[in-house]
Formats: sequence, C-alpha cells, structure tokens
Amino acid sequence: MDKKEVRQKYKRTVQPMGVYQIKNLKNGKIFIGSAKNLPGKINSHKFQLKNRLHNNRSLQKDYNEQGEADFVFEILDNLDPKDDPNADYTKELNLLEEMWLEKLRPYDEKGYNKKKVR
Repeated sequence: MDKKEVRQKYKRTVQPMGVYQIKNLKNGKIFIGSAKNLPGKINSHKFQLKNRLHNNRSLQKDYNEQGEADFVFEILDNLDPKDDPNADYTKELNLLEEMWLEKLRPYDEKGYNKKKVR
C-alpha cells in the first residue's frame, strides 16, 4: 500500500465520536463539548491550552495558574457509527451534548461552559 492509499483509507475510517469533558482537579470545574473526532478535538484543546490560545478565557486562566497536571480530559459518551459512510452525525452529537450539559450543568461556579441563549 502506497502513501496515497493509506491516506484514503484513513479518510474513510470513522473516528471515535462523542462527548468529552475537561476537568479541573483542584476546583472541580468542568468544560463539556462534543466532537466527530474525539482524539483530534482533545489534542486541539491540549495544544491551545499549552500555547495560551484557548478561546475559553476562564479555562485558560485556571490552566495557566495551575498547570497541566491539574486537568484531565475524559470521554463521557461515545456515538456509534452507522453503516452509511456518508451519514451526518451533527444532530445526534448536539443532542448527546445537550443531555450531558443538562445533567452536569457546567456553568458559573460549576464549570467553564457558557449558557446558550435560545
């Protein structure tokens, strides 16, 4: 298999999808999000936090003050892929994320998420 075939096979592979949280071990605050590519999204958060580029100012501030060791990245829920390779998982992921936001309420003193205005 050449590089082009390997790249095409990777693109067709469905990545683990679902809901994740970033948890501050010192104060218990959490950030909840969802992604179609959990490993990629978690790596993106880690990169942004380490390089002081994260768009969540409160999370970034705590990370800067406390350091990497006080934060854990956890997968809360997985979304199973369908047989259809062209399936769109956006709605299911949004619903799954909403369920976790409703359950854990990571707002204000409990977390880093912003309440969505409807």
